[in-house]
Order: sequence, then C-alpha cells, then structure tokens
Amino acid sequence: MPTDIDIEASGASPAIKSIPNPEFNADGKHRAVREMFAEIAPKYDRLNHLLSINIDKLWRQFTVNQLMDVISHPDAIALDLCCGTADLTLELEKHVTVIGCDFCHPMLVIGNDKIAGRKTKKAMLAEGDALHLPFADKSFDAVTIAFGLRNLEQVEKGLVEILRVLKPGGRAAVLEFSRPVLPVFRQVFEFYFHHMLPRIGAFISGSSSAYSYLPQSVRNFPDQKKLATIMKHVGFSNVHYHNLSAGIAALHLGERQAD
Repeated sequence: MPTDIDIEASGASPAIKSIPNPEFNADGKHRAVREMFAEIAPKYDRLNHLLSINIDKLWRQFTVNQLMDVISHPDAIALDLCCGTADLTLELEKHVTVIGCDFCHPMLVIGNDKIAGRKTKKAMLAEGDALHLPFADKSFDAVTIAFGLRNLEQVEKGLVEILRVLKPGGRAAVLEFSRPVLPVFRQVFEFYFHHMLPRIGAFISGSSSAYSYLPQSVRNFPDQKKLATIMKHVGFSNVHYHNLSAGIAALHLGERQAD
C-alpha cells in the first residue's frame, strides 16, 4: 500500500478539450471529467463553499460522525476516494489515519498544500483511478467518496472496488447530491441549481461547461432509493441513507459483511 505521493505543481492546467457527458455511466466520461477538474482546480474550493453557503462542511462532518464506531480504534485506516482538494480527507484526519486518492493531479497539488500545513501527520495523498484502485483487498476500515461517484464512467464497478478494499465489517460512506424531498423546497432549489448556479459558477470559475455539467449529472444520477438498491446489488449489507438539508444531498452507508 502506498504511504504518500510526491506532488509538485506542474504549471497551468490544460484547457478543457471536451465537456463530460452528464448521462449515468456515459462512455468516455473518465477523460473529460479529469480534464474538467484540472481546469477548475484553482477556484474549486472557493466556489464549493460559496455555492453551498458552507453547508458542504456540515455534510462532511456528519459523514465522519457516521463512521466513528469503525474508525475510532488505534489501528484504523480510512480511504477518501475521489478526494479532490482533500476537504473530507482532512476532516477524517481529525480521527483516523487516512489516504486521499484522486486521479486529477492539479486537485491533488492543492490538497497536498493543505496537508503540508497541518501539525498532525495522519493524512497522505495518492494518485489513482477509482475504477482500478492501487490498494490490496481488505485494506481499509472505512471508505468515503464525496460528490465523486456520479462522475465515474462505471458507477457499479466503482462500488465493487470500494467493497473490495473494505475490511470485513468495514463501512462505506457515499456522500452525493440527490433529490430534495419537500415539494415546494424542491422547486425553489431546482430553479437555483439548474438556472442560477451554472451562471454563478461560470462567472467565477471561467468555465461554462463545469457548472452546467454539475446539475445535469445530478439529474441523471439515481435517486436515494435507487442508489441504495444498486449498493445492495453489488454486495453491500446494512445499506441505508440519510437525507441532508431536506435531500439536497444524501449520505448512503453500506458495510462489507464480516467473514
């Protein structure tokens, strides 16, 4: 298992060559998603917190709280998959040794700078593909993936990989945008999400494609119940979910059965 990665800034990010197909499990999404995140990496954190009014921080804290029973023992280790700039990785680091893994190098450069400034040294980053993880079977007590599952070219294969690297009795936490459950609130949110957010995101980031892709990909992603069904189908046990902020996001939890 890798213990760290030497990440160096490599100059300006390349321009987006193609807009990711927002359809569920779309062919060719892998490369376009990586290019998109490479382009927006310098402004990614600022926009995330601005567009969510910092609620995303509360969602990450809630995610970690739902894992405390499996990450609280001294030898526990966690994997934060599709870690981006390492926000959830650093939230996990408060409680457990954690490896953040992502396939977008410019995002990892920013995440590594955050880690370098920490007094605790329980977080490290590795560059890797969520569909072909560079870790052995049964390596982690917990695996998290925040706002990354929907971007995979093969969502079911990504879930199978998460299950593979979980220890028996370990738990996966999938934090993802979902469907608001209150009718009036849903209408207000969807107007903001599909009409206002792309304009604000494009203005600040300079990328019109990235923040148009976001709401379209959420619309095409399975809702809370369907995602829970997919997780059960690939082999997770004790699958359940929590609606966050009236269903703007949902946290799905699933476990690998003990041997």
